[in-house]
Amino acid sequence: MPTLSPETAALLETVAERARQAGVFASVAVADGVLSCEASGSAEKAFYRVVPEEGTLWVALVMADRWQSESIEADLMHTGDKLGELIEDELVDLGYDQDGPVPFEHYRSDDMLFTFRSKLPVSADAAGAEEAVFQWLRAYEACFANLGDMTAGADDD
Repeated sequence: MPTLSPETAALLETVAERARQAGVFASVAVADGVLSCEASGSAEKAFYRVVPEEGTLWVALVMADRWQSESIEADLMHTGDKLGELIEDELVDLGYDQDGPVPFEHYRSDDMLFTFRSKLPVSADAAGAEEAVFQWLRAYEACFANLGDMTAGADDD
C-alpha cells in the first residue's frame, strides 16, 4: 500500500465519519488507505469506496459476485437509462454542481472485483474536498442502491 499524504488520510477519516452519520451503509471503515462502506440491503456483499490512486481520488462500487454486477447492467439495459446520467442526477440532488453526465469505468479488476468507478474532479488538499468527496460517495450509493440486486437482500430472507 502506498503511503498516503496527511491531507488524504485526514480526508478519508473525515468522509468516513460523515458516512457513518449518514446511516445508509451497513458498515464504514478506513483500512489500507481506502474508505470502504458496505452496501446496506444488497443481495451479495458490495462496497462503496473512495480510493486514492497516484494522486487521483476515485469513487467506486465493487463486488465479487458476477451476477450482482450483471443485474445492474440488466436493469440499465431494460430501462434504457444511462449510468452517467443517473449519477449526475444524484449529484445534482445532493447540491453538487455537475455539468453533464458523469464519466465512469466498468471492469473486472486485477483482484477479481466487478468495479464501477468515477474519477473525482477534486484533489484531497483542495478547498471543499471533504464535501465534494462525500457528495460523490452518497451519489454513488443513491444511484446504485436502486439498481439490480443492490436492494434484494431484505426481500430474499
